[in-house]
Amino acid sequence: MSISPRRGRFVSTAAAGLLGVGTLVAVTQTPANAASTVAVDGATTYQTIDGFGVSEAFGQANAIRTLTGTAQKQALDLLFNTSTGAGFSILRSLIPSGSDSIEPNSPGSPTATPTYVWNGSSDTTDQGQLWLAKQAKTYGVTNFYNDAWSAPGYMKTNGSNVNGGSLCGTTGASCSSGDWRQAYANYLVQDAKFWASVGLTPSAVDFVNEPSLTTSYDSMLATSAQAADFLSVFGPTMKASGLSTKVACCDTLGFNVLPGYVSAVEGNSAANAGVGLFTSHGYSGAPTSPINSTGRPVWESEWAINGSNWDTAWDDGTADSGLSWAQNIQTGMTGANLSAFLYWWGISNTSHDSSLIGLSGSTLTPSKRYYALANYSRFVRPGAVRISATSAASGLSVSAYRNTDGSVVLVALNTASSATTAGYSVANTGSSTGTVTPYLTDTNDSTAAQTPIALSGGTFTATVPARSLVTYRITGGTSPTPSPSATSSPSASPSATASPSTTPSASATGQPTGTPSGSGTGCTAAYSVTNSWPGGFQASVTATNSSATAATSGWTVRWTLPSGQAISQLWNGALTTSGSDVTVTNLSYNGALAPGASTTFGFTGTGTSTPVPALTCASP
Repeated sequence: MSISPRRGRFVSTAAAGLLGVGTLVAVTQTPANAASTVAVDGATTYQTIDGFGVSEAFGQANAIRTLTGTAQKQALDLLFNTSTGAGFSILRSLIPSGSDSIEPNSPGSPTATPTYVWNGSSDTTDQGQLWLAKQAKTYGVTNFYNDAWSAPGYMKTNGSNVNGGSLCGTTGASCSSGDWRQAYANYLVQDAKFWASVGLTPSAVDFVNEPSLTTSYDSMLATSAQAADFLSVFGPTMKASGLSTKVACCDTLGFNVLPGYVSAVEGNSAANAGVGLFTSHGYSGAPTSPINSTGRPVWESEWAINGSNWDTAWDDGTADSGLSWAQNIQTGMTGANLSAFLYWWGISNTSHDSSLIGLSGSTLTPSKRYYALANYSRFVRPGAVRISATSAASGLSVSAYRNTDGSVVLVALNTASSATTAGYSVANTGSSTGTVTPYLTDTNDSTAAQTPIALSGGTFTATVPARSLVTYRITGGTSPTPSPSATSSPSASPSATASPSTTPSASATGQPTGTPSGSGTGCTAAYSVTNSWPGGFQASVTATNSSATAATSGWTVRWTLPSGQAISQLWNGALTTSGSDVTVTNLSYNGALAPGASTTFGFTGTGTSTPVPALTCASP
């Protein structure tokens, strides 16, 4: 989806101040003998979260830029402020392909020296999107996703950057002017270098948008075979540039289309080595189940309602409503293991539901779709890891995340027609005592802070109002046995199997029979494979104090990697390697173990998950 000419083609199935105190979410401490209906367990981890975001392409960045007075600040705060706004952490921008592109004129041939044109100091560059990215950076945003809807027309079979056409030189697309694949790869890399030169290095770049669709605005056709063909050139070119930017594929029209492009990429060794991110929109197929991405993050990179209405309602029974979008996000995060969720426009002056916030003159009107996203984006921060959360309550769906600052975020969505009271247990997260702060969105409330309560013994009780969304932010004390949490956002995190209530990825394999363990002085270590996929796996290691009387002051686990294995990322421990020899020692918070107590660290690796190694464990 892009601009208003497309409104109505697909209908999804699925203000000045943000915070206000509305209906109280009832919360009390759980009695000691109360059964927990909702269970959060940090010992089970899933995907790493890259963030939530929007685009302001096709003139909307300029609409924000030209606001005057307090309206511009209000707009930027609504989008990026992490205290009072949505705190969006990903900004998706269009790479122009027409007269405003970095190469508006053909150099004459694919091998001729191009003449690039770009002004990094102008607020109007790239349709105002560069200015907006600079503003976003002042709010702490660092994830800039740049996407070309089309190559310049002179590189395509139809000679135009609009109305489809294919890139000359890709499979089945021959042109008298020659093969433009390398020239287009150079063009995209140069555009990324221009952004990097002003401190805005793109996190990822895609070469196409909705490659199965021909439109009257910027568009380019690319079959899955053509995409893989070009990516086999683009990937190596980006890697040779020295930029940290990932190559993305392929902003497909829907998640029913994306698997074919993933398969084509994986079938082309050069393309497969160069692609670090898979992206799709939600229009022709919603994200409901995992994509076998062989360890690479999967983003829902654009989705919206393309009708002619402007609907601000929370629960009016339509696909436009905030409640419907809360369901879309919850399903995407838990069912499809998404690492990112992006709406189309954050703010637009188009007066329809392609945006989260309406702009009329200088008046900004957030819809309840906006607050549905804010209940996730403000609290689930980049680098967070989704952890296990299960609900036995009818109509109450939950998801949980551990942020890199140690806070735990639990999102509860009640689609039932009555309020739901549940006992909540929070285990293996590093927070057995502390504070639980609820934030409520429903018909009357908009990400509204409620009365905080104490987390005691890892439990609390809360009532989620009917047809509402509540985000619980949990902060505070430490658990005796902290659980795995990502120390940083990896360059390519595994697309793990979905939570127990969803269908696992076809690529996932079960845990091997038996759990290898090792012992040493004062502790034992047990190794378990928790997930595997072609070319990679995820494992956990539990270190246990073997003494019946004395606490440990630290621990060290060692093993030798089997041939072909390598560790990509490790959390909850300090890793050192020497050749194939691995040593993991405790961190500051999980070295002291009471007699018989244990702690777990985890890691992702490349290679096959077998054979499993023999471990040793030692405690000072």
